[in-house]
Amino acid sequence: MSERRVRIHIDHPLPKTRRCELLEMAPYYQPKPPSQRDLVLMRLIDEIHLQWPFYGSRRISDELADRGHTVNRKHAQRLMRLRALYPRQRTSQPGRVHTIYPYLLRGLTIDRPNQVWATDLCYIPMAKGFMYLVAIMDWYSRRVLAWRVSNTMDTAFCIDALEEAIRRHGAPEMFNTDQGAQFTSEAFTGALKAHGIKISMDGKGRWVDNMFVERLWRSVKYEDVYSRAYETPALLRAGLGRYFTFYNTRRRHSGLGRRTPDAVYFDQVNRELVA
Repeated sequence: MSERRVRIHIDHPLPKTRRCELLEMAPYYQPKPPSQRDLVLMRLIDEIHLQWPFYGSRRISDELADRGHTVNRKHAQRLMRLRALYPRQRTSQPGRVHTIYPYLLRGLTIDRPNQVWATDLCYIPMAKGFMYLVAIMDWYSRRVLAWRVSNTMDTAFCIDALEEAIRRHGAPEMFNTDQGAQFTSEAFTGALKAHGIKISMDGKGRWVDNMFVERLWRSVKYEDVYSRAYETPALLRAGLGRYFTFYNTRRRHSGLGRRTPDAVYFDQVNRELVA
């Protein structure tokens, strides 16, 4: 098709990028990648969030200023949204709103593997740019059962991780997520329901409801990602593969009686199989 300008109707349900692909033309607007300064600020915001996850944009702006980076609150808010720091909205679609499920873990005694799994997304800074990481964790043993990285926060790579975890370990009794668009989507909740899994969701803005996954992100970033500054997605995937193997098989947890996640997860499973 010869190069020409065509008006793409903004109210059509098909995404504009897909419409442009079908017309074999480039969209009018090509989003600019973050500047190098913004990437530095996003990395600092990430560190601040890991240390004080309850900080809002005002306190983060103040903390950035203390570190020598003067950033007004609106700019800080934009960067926080870009790296998905804010508790994500309930994600509406035209004419409907995704279902939000109640939080089922309050007061629940979790005493065996595969009783409760949990997941979340996190931002992974790289030498140039960033990626997103999703991990599926067994709540009882803290074992990472499956993970994926992506350059967009879509639902597909989250479902891929979920399906791999179920394929390798069987379905859990209950699954806990936050209220992010990826996890409230019908595609993700439908995958859980198809396996007969009860769905639990954190209260809006309550990061503490999923504290073990939040601690995992801190470990991944401070023990691996920040010190390595991966150059490419391929190097990132290889590095995370090595780290999660170490995390499951070698890294001892004080909360697990100085045992590793593998020791707790498989020891309990083996006793149940023997019984």
